[in-house]
Amino acid sequence: MASTDSSVVDDYFGTKVPDPYRPLEDDNSKATAAWVKAENEVTDDYISQIPYRDTLRNRVAELMDYRKERCPFKIGDYYFTYINDGLQNQSILYYSKELDGEKKVFLDPNKLSEEGTVAIQNISFSKDHRFCAYSLSKAGSDWAEIRIMEVETLKPFNEILEWVKFSNMTWDENGFYYSRYDKPEGSVLSAKNEFQKIYYHRLGESQEKDRFVYMDSCHPLRYFSFHNSEDNRWEFIYSSEGTYGTEILYRRRDEKSFRTLFKGFDYEYEIIDVIDNNAWILTNKDADNRTIFRINLEKTSEISTIIPESDFLLESASTGGGDLFVTYLKDASSKVFQYSMDGSSSTEIKLPGIGTASGFGCEKDDKEFFYSFSSFTTPSRFYKYDINRRTSSLYKDTKVNFNPDDFIVEEQFYPSKDGTKVHMFIVHKDDIELDGTHPTLLYGYGGFSISETPGFNADLVTLLEQGGVYAVANIRGGNEYGEKWHKGGMLQNKQNVFDDFISAGEFLISEGYTSKEKLAIYGGSNGGLLVGACLVQRPDLFAVCFPAVGVLDMLRYHKFTIGWGWVVEYGSSDNKDQFAYIYKYSPVHNIKNGVHYPATMITTGDHDDRVVPAHSFKFAATLQQAQGGDKPILISIATNAGHGAGKPLSKRIDERANMYAFLFWNTNTPYKY
Repeated sequence: MASTDSSVVDDYFGTKVPDPYRPLEDDNSKATAAWVKAENEVTDDYISQIPYRDTLRNRVAELMDYRKERCPFKIGDYYFTYINDGLQNQSILYYSKELDGEKKVFLDPNKLSEEGTVAIQNISFSKDHRFCAYSLSKAGSDWAEIRIMEVETLKPFNEILEWVKFSNMTWDENGFYYSRYDKPEGSVLSAKNEFQKIYYHRLGESQEKDRFVYMDSCHPLRYFSFHNSEDNRWEFIYSSEGTYGTEILYRRRDEKSFRTLFKGFDYEYEIIDVIDNNAWILTNKDADNRTIFRINLEKTSEISTIIPESDFLLESASTGGGDLFVTYLKDASSKVFQYSMDGSSSTEIKLPGIGTASGFGCEKDDKEFFYSFSSFTTPSRFYKYDINRRTSSLYKDTKVNFNPDDFIVEEQFYPSKDGTKVHMFIVHKDDIELDGTHPTLLYGYGGFSISETPGFNADLVTLLEQGGVYAVANIRGGNEYGEKWHKGGMLQNKQNVFDDFISAGEFLISEGYTSKEKLAIYGGSNGGLLVGACLVQRPDLFAVCFPAVGVLDMLRYHKFTIGWGWVVEYGSSDNKDQFAYIYKYSPVHNIKNGVHYPATMITTGDHDDRVVPAHSFKFAATLQQAQGGDKPILISIATNAGHGAGKPLSKRIDERANMYAFLFWNTNTPYKY
């Protein structure tokens, strides 16, 4: 049993809200540690009794044991690529002088920890290509260390930069700019992070000598990042108050102070490129589907539209070889065009089918680059693109341990509660009958302008080869259909997200893909909130629920680490009007005693300092106490693991094996392999 404190009652504008499991927020207490240990023992014991769990784990490992590569990219005289030979915990960064020449290890994070829990978070090369700065995260934490080495010799520099979080590294001649916080007071993993600052680090000097560049002493809850133009003539600071909305400051390099180029925070702005005194800007200002314009930095009133808004979302843009490469989304799938820099001519880059393409762009003097394409049933394929000829050629395919042709992808539109048509991908074997008997895993996210596009996960075959179905619903809150779609699922409209997801489940049942006894739902982070809210609102609809690293206490999320950055998306319980609608759906606060809740396995990590594990702890304890049925309510707390990024492959294999075992067992699906 979790330790409780019945005296903890918060008053929100006259509404009294008990919080009996508040002690679980203390990640340093012995009582919390004992509770975590006991819960993990219960979960491990339950999973170990599923007779086919070990066999299933072997199958997941077999499916994941293939050579995984990322797109090669060129820096100076070298080609770089990340490669995982099969079951390595972390991918290794290799480099070579020739594209298909002998590859040498440039950076191997597997050697930095025994369990493979150190991951490369970010990497940046100096403009003369001589030096490399890279950030490393440990045990899944968002905190990072920046280290530096010489490219030619791999010789490391002595200095290590600490207390870095959510930072890029932007080089000039003698060093780079980066963002960091002061060392937190209290718990490193849960204390609130405030006053992010920009510093300049000169090569060969200690962090104590770093030059302070910028902070905003009046606004502690803002992010800042430094950028400059390729020719170093212009410098920029991106500012945001959370996950949406940008303000951009700028100056010539010879100026002392920054001016406001685009005032925040009602819209988003992104600098694509700067040539001489002109900047190419991607924005959603007065354009829900985004547009690109050019602005004269010396005379900011001189603005010209380069690519106008279209019927499809302009997802991203980059430059290379003197041209502009623009990626659109059509029903959550990529469409890519090559434009001249003035937007006067364009060519569509033909892709192999419905899927996700990425990697477009390079340096201005390059003649070619590589891009990747994948889908639910297509492992990553890499293509070489000739910029001048505007042609693609297959460079490398990925070989996997099954036949992707055994599975198909459908696209469906279904009505949500208010009649809104929502797009959904549905993946299954090509010969299944729609008789309602198939175990089905429905996935969603629905927030923060994040688009859920087709992606390849080999472990899904574990479900599909059993005759199962995998579905991804492109619900509101994402950016699949532009800013209007995003705003339709944020703040006071958040309930639309849950309605869309619930309607997706009802559609899968009504169309014969599955039944209430076979339907499982899964989502992580904001998707964990989605699953938690839908579990509480419609416990009758689902057989199994997997809320992962979820934002589940909506009244207190903004009090930990960088949770304040999500207020622009969710609202805050500190605001009377926003409290009213947040309280209505906050998963922890809407659990009711005696209700028959579905079989649920909650997952989190002890080093998750983005969505602190207290969310999952309190949700699990409350749900266990309230459960009126006989279905298990379990929580699995991974050690030396965080929000998900950089998680060792061995831990991911264990988690997926446990998830599929729990799904099959609680949907009465025999596992055959």
